[in-house]
Amino acid sequence: MFQSLTEKLANAFKKFRNKGKLTEADVREGMREIKIALLEADVNFKVVRDFVKTVTDRAIGSEVLENLLPAQQIVKIVNEELIRLMGSDSPKLEIASAPPTVVMMVGLQGAGKTTHAAKIAGMYKKKGKRPLLVACDVYRPAAIRQLEVLGESLDIPVFSMGNKLDPVEIARAGVEHARKNALDLVIIDTAGRLHIDEQLMEELRRIKAAVSPTEILLTVDAMLGQDAVNVAKTFHELLDITGVVLTKMDGDTRGGAALSVRYITGKPIKFIGTGEKLDAIELFHPDRMASRILGMGDVLSLIERAEAAFDQKQAEELEKKMLDASFTLDDFLAQFKQLRKMGNLDQLLAMMPGVNTGAIKNANIDEKQMARTEAIILSMTRSERNHPEIINGSRRKRIAAGSGTTVEDVNRLLRQFEQTKKMMKQFSSMEKKGGRGFFGLGKGKMKIPF
Repeated sequence: MFQSLTEKLANAFKKFRNKGKLTEADVREGMREIKIALLEADVNFKVVRDFVKTVTDRAIGSEVLENLLPAQQIVKIVNEELIRLMGSDSPKLEIASAPPTVVMMVGLQGAGKTTHAAKIAGMYKKKGKRPLLVACDVYRPAAIRQLEVLGESLDIPVFSMGNKLDPVEIARAGVEHARKNALDLVIIDTAGRLHIDEQLMEELRRIKAAVSPTEILLTVDAMLGQDAVNVAKTFHELLDITGVVLTKMDGDTRGGAALSVRYITGKPIKFIGTGEKLDAIELFHPDRMASRILGMGDVLSLIERAEAAFDQKQAEELEKKMLDASFTLDDFLAQFKQLRKMGNLDQLLAMMPGVNTGAIKNANIDEKQMARTEAIILSMTRSERNHPEIINGSRRKRIAAGSGTTVEDVNRLLRQFEQTKKMMKQFSSMEKKGGRGFFGLGKGKMKIPF
């Protein structure tokens, strides 16, 4: 996410970093680099022009030129202006005062509208809502069935009336069904088109008039760059959207859509899709996104993922095992499984402050290694998992054969286990003396056991 833009901005900041005192000419030269970086990231030209002007005006003021650390001040200003550009607040779904809350999903075909309707429903189900998905896409082959399959996966009911009826009537009936069955969140999946046309817009306007939605969320493919901005502008002018869902953010190395949509439409980005899995969706936090763009990580999002993935009781039991030196290979495997729940390793590393995104790009993180680790441990006997010191040469050959790996793989895993055991014992000892938890990411009583 934003990998290309992050690297280019880092190079631009080097223009400032090598000088103890900046002149106005130095600032303008560096800002030219930032301007080029943003344009190459496919950020809208008007957005770039106004952003660069604002940052330049602030940077040539006394707060930078008279500062002892001018390079740091410029990074601070760029960070603040990026946040302002994407929206200072962290918007959430507006909830109707009288249920149900009705969310109308709109957008072009192929943007991920149906999938993200289900993702949002799943997100709010976890928050205690009782969602209903309404299938109003009667044109695209198998669209209704796709929504039903997604609903089954998330255990969320789907209201459909086939593909013969008017979508307006289906939407109206779906909302009424929610009222009668005490379902408090209705998400309407409307039809998309390959391009914007009057027939599509007229149908969407009729659905809007029929159900009076609390939110109209436009689903946009982030990889479209400036084209995404044009789509957002057109939909907003015709429907008065309330927010945007940016999909495929995990594949967007540029960031043009994320940096332009709010400025052009005046409407906030509310959600971002970060992968194919049904839980790969996040609330959009402008401050955290600005931090990621500038290569400063996103510790808060990392902690939130950890809190969602890690069981508090299990974490406390693990800590106890580490303190009395009874940490086993079964515990080691359990931590690997929980780590996998947090998402792809390259995404997690990108959230860590100080991690070089360019290095991640070339790291070739092997997600299959976790599967091999699991296979090796499951090929061991109970006594071998509890007492790995008994695993001699013949046992290693048997474990390798049983797991479809090599003896070298088994040896590597056992070394990793011993290193992890030592490291975790050190962190545990630090916390007993008043530290902040594993890796310093403790939040309250939350600990990240890996």
